[in-house]
Amino acid sequence: MNHDHHPHDSQSPNFWRSRYAIGLVVLGAIAAYFLLTEHLAHVVGALPLLILLACPLMHVFMHHGHGSHGHGDDATNVEPKETSKPKSGEPS
Repeated sequence: MNHDHHPHDSQSPNFWRSRYAIGLVVLGAIAAYFLLTEHLAHVVGALPLLILLACPLMHVFMHHGHGSHGHGDDATNVEPKETSKPKSGEPS
């Protein structure tokens, strides 16, 4: 008798498809709506600062830090291939 029990057969339901997650998203959307409508002057006043803050954040996340700047120097790291001449008696 083979009684193999695979733990992956009964997968737990995805959180984002549960009714709790849907309620959380709806409550978040309602909170965002009221924050924007009641505090629109504050949000508009902070937009220039947020745009300036987005520049260094995009630089860090788009380049993955300063250590991995690749400037297309891949062609200089390629070793030349050796061309082998066919020996006498071998088909070319």
